[in-house]
Amino acid sequence: MLHLHTERLELVEFSAYNVSFIIELLNSPGWLQFIGDRNVRNPDDAKAYLLNGPMKSYVDNGFGALLVKERGSNQPIGMCGLFRRDYLNFPDIGFAFLPQFEGLGYAFEAASAVLNAASASGYQTIGAILTPDNSRSRQLLDRLGFVSKGLIVPPGSTEELVLMETFLDAQQM
Repeated sequence: MLHLHTERLELVEFSAYNVSFIIELLNSPGWLQFIGDRNVRNPDDAKAYLLNGPMKSYVDNGFGALLVKERGSNQPIGMCGLFRRDYLNFPDIGFAFLPQFEGLGYAFEAASAVLNAASASGYQTIGAILTPDNSRSRQLLDRLGFVSKGLIVPPGSTEELVLMETFLDAQQM
């Protein structure tokens, strides 16, 4: 079971009990603008998303999106974790937070914990993909030591995305 913690955060595996939070997060303005509509509108949609997304990834890859909670309140505030994309040769990091928890340093704290765990697990290269207009995520990835590798168009898509990479042996957090 994946479980990370920082001074302010707990990062744990999602479960089928997180349906309400997933509905809220996946329909938040930032998610819809920068990640895209996943058509998760009700508890059945959310459960299917969790079972076929994060929970399947834990089994198939040994990693996946983690639920980010505040340590003191235990309140879910976002997600952060590693993803496996068929078109990348290495895992990529992703993160999303509810609007009221953006700009408070939580994404940096959670992403740093995920990268440190990835390094401890032997991963050397971690990628990140984002839309060219996602300046806040770009700033965070720059701060985490990622460098742009240019634009890519994922298979089956027409959308150009920025591909960024970092090498974990060079991480200094």
